[in-house]
Amino acid sequence: MDKLLKFMSFIGDLKRVKRTGWVLRKVKDPESVADHMYRMALLSFLVDPSSGLNKDRCIKISLVHDLAECIVGDLTPQDEIPKSEKQKQEMEAMKHICSLVPEEVGQELYELWEDYEFQKSEEAKFVKDLDKFEMILQAHEYEKLSDSPGRLQEFFNSTKGKFKTSQIKDWVEKLNTDRCSSGS
Repeated sequence: MDKLLKFMSFIGDLKRVKRTGWVLRKVKDPESVADHMYRMALLSFLVDPSSGLNKDRCIKISLVHDLAECIVGDLTPQDEIPKSEKQKQEMEAMKHICSLVPEEVGQELYELWEDYEFQKSEEAKFVKDLDKFEMILQAHEYEKLSDSPGRLQEFFNSTKGKFKTSQIKDWVEKLNTDRCSSGS
């Protein structure tokens, strides 16, 4: 298969890789990694203009941050894979994925992924917070859809006190208020 078509096929696989946390909790019709990344990219459009963050870079990081999962899968703490091993697997996957596209594109994809992975920029830190926020937003939606308030509390617990950016902290507060008023 042509390298470019192989790249296109890999990114298509992200539509079929279900988010492991939801699968393990037996959530009906769990989102895919592509679903997650897509909403994160759209949420990145909401970057506060006064924050000084580069909105376009946040969008790009959101679209790339889980790209390696088309090869390694959606690894979670339940997989009991050391962080260094997970990083190594994802780094190798990203190098392979990036080798399938023109060099300049591959370099950009890898640099964006590496920025997120090692939290080098303020944009990467914002997207890391966005990643956690999107997860709890999705948990809240699943609780509402299944009429099971509090069923996915562990996802909220796992993020408590871990948000760093003021904009996302505000969103979390609003989400928690909505969650409390809806009985979760």
